[in-house]
Amino acid sequence: MAAQFGRRLCKGAATTAVAAVAVAALSASQAPGVNDHGRQPTADATPSPDASASDGSATGNSPYYTDLPPLNSPSPSPSTGPTPTPSGTSEAGIPATVLDAYKKAEAALRDSKPGCNLPWQLLAAIGRVESGQARGGRVTADGTTVSPILGPQLDGNGFALIKDTDNGAYDGNSNYDQAVGPMQFIPSTWAWAGRDGNGDGKKDPNNVYDAALAAGHYLCRNNWDLSDQNDLDRAILSYNNSREYLNLVMRWLEYYRKGTHEVPDGTGTLPDNRSDDGAGASPSPSTPSTPGAPAAGGSKPKPSPRPEKPSGGGTTTPPKPPTTPPDSPSAPPSTSPTPTDTVHHLEDAGTAKLTAMAGDAFTKRISTRAETKAGKAVAKVRIRFTIVGDTDTTFAGGESVATVATNSSGVAVAPALQAGERTGDVTVRATVVGRMVAGLDYTATVTERAADKLVRTGDAALTCVPGGEFANRVQVKATYQGAVADGVAATATLIKSADDPTVNDKGPYFKDADGKAVRTLTGLKTDAKGLLTLPRLYADDTTGTFLLRVDTEGGATLTVELTVAAAETSSPSPSASPSA
Repeated sequence: MAAQFGRRLCKGAATTAVAAVAVAALSASQAPGVNDHGRQPTADATPSPDASASDGSATGNSPYYTDLPPLNSPSPSPSTGPTPTPSGTSEAGIPATVLDAYKKAEAALRDSKPGCNLPWQLLAAIGRVESGQARGGRVTADGTTVSPILGPQLDGNGFALIKDTDNGAYDGNSNYDQAVGPMQFIPSTWAWAGRDGNGDGKKDPNNVYDAALAAGHYLCRNNWDLSDQNDLDRAILSYNNSREYLNLVMRWLEYYRKGTHEVPDGTGTLPDNRSDDGAGASPSPSTPSTPGAPAAGGSKPKPSPRPEKPSGGGTTTPPKPPTTPPDSPSAPPSTSPTPTDTVHHLEDAGTAKLTAMAGDAFTKRISTRAETKAGKAVAKVRIRFTIVGDTDTTFAGGESVATVATNSSGVAVAPALQAGERTGDVTVRATVVGRMVAGLDYTATVTERAADKLVRTGDAALTCVPGGEFANRVQVKATYQGAVADGVAATATLIKSADDPTVNDKGPYFKDADGKAVRTLTGLKTDAKGLLTLPRLYADDTTGTFLLRVDTEGGATLTVELTVAAAETSSPSPSASPSA
């Protein structure tokens, strides 16, 4: 089917109401595994991140397309010819570049987070609901949308209120944030969730490869396993915190799982209905900005329906569009403060000293308590933990941001930290999501990999003749608290004596790249098995007993004895005695 653009048309309240009812009823009845509960943290235990573990959602709960998938299966029908043809409807077709981006993101997550079990069909379902597969695949060869895809500005007028967080860098709006790109990330989420999916060195929310990979990582955070229905529900709800959204995405997920096919870029179908009824959406090349003007691609907007004549012969006036979103409650919102509104400050909740060697997991975790001005604990408040600065230390799972709800004691416990290879202090900042409260900084220290014990792996004597080469090489093994100590920095030095650790100026030596004698080696490291094999040793003309000392980070030291002696000569046989 040819591309269908220019169809985001405002519809009346009745149409929206019908669409909403259809989504709720049909989705609820057919979405497999959907339930009305999520996994809850145990009381006063380490709380699990809640269902919307970002700032409410990846999209800021922006509007989305509400079209349901067809009821007929999109599975390809058997064919006796050389090329099977899909029997499903055009809605099963996904533009080639967009489909490739979803599959590449799945492959990347399979390698980096195999326990997540992310199916590419979930990305396709979200991409369909959020942007109609990047407006039917209107993308360039590298996956960038032909024009930016922007949601309405989140100014609190029928939508969430999210003031500008990126100075308009992504959405061009320096007053309020707008969801951006084919996966509709809000700028504050993209700032930490953005990824480079096409290897061009940039993280662009308008690039479908970048956006798909970012969405995959977003859905896989918090150690969620998407093959588990509860975790899948929580992940989808964290993207857009709406039960109707969850049901709708599940419907498209199951539809795509039954089969799909590739269509050329720019020929995908664009949905008709939106959860906001089209209000507030930013104009785009696929949306006419002037009533009656033709849309891009030559499509014309649908004419307004004529008034129907009632049986009495008169005419009826079309209903006026509502001044508030159709799903807004009729009653005024409650003025009762939320738990978040009552938070006055954050306090440390007994966090121990945070130290780990490079490459190891931190054994202690950060604990933060939310309190009122009077010092009373506040439960059910989202605390965001952010690793700031230039570091490769992350939370378990590879993320630099995690959001956790406080438990009944007002305490949020951050996920375990995983030390990277860069040593030094790392700052982790705790802040309250949705409230301007001073953050609380924690310092985690990453130290060099260390060893507390060194031993030789062999016991062969290390001997050499003057001016010769030692036959055996020195190999040592490093351990730390009984475990293999890999990647530990070491230094090997030929010293004068046990009481004088200065470098000897005679006796055995190593050779540098130019063949010159050196008696100190730095920059050595143990291998994955904790082993360190030193280069070959040579002897000058000095005989005697010499010492080689190996030192490692952490204080482990081993002294090895080297002997340089002249070769033994055989004694002459006694001559025969002269005869008398």
